[in-house]
Amino acid sequence: MKKLRGYIFSRAFLGERVPQAVQNLVIRDYCQRIGAQFLLSASEYAMDDSHLILEHLLDELDSVDGLVPYSLFQLPADRESRLRALTRVIAAGKEMHFALEGFAVRSEAQIPRVDDMWRVKQALADCPVSTDLAAYAGGTVFAG
Repeated sequence: MKKLRGYIFSRAFLGERVPQAVQNLVIRDYCQRIGAQFLLSASEYAMDDSHLILEHLLDELDSVDGLVPYSLFQLPADRESRLRALTRVIAAGKEMHFALEGFAVRSEAQIPRVDDMWRVKQALADCPVSTDLAAYAGGTVFAG
């Protein structure tokens, strides 16, 4: 049975705030569904842009079969740092699972999928909301 170490946040990430207990429930459920043993989660520091705990987990990959963050959006926002973390996991022969999104990265070929999802999420932050569209269009935008 694979042993996966959980990774959760005590701060908001990309505008999302999820209680730690809920993050752990999602990770535990994910591990049960894939037949893996869920090891106690490590909680990232609350400081913005901190990934010190993630770095610590990457240094201790020898003791687990992989990591399971609550969400892939808890990886570093900086693309280079994010890709470096994923590459370290794969190079160690381990896996990076994402409980909320329900998938795992097991090879280098799967890393672009994570990068694509990050780019879409970042681009969505710049998209107008319906009220902006109405102002742009000079009138009311009807959903339908």
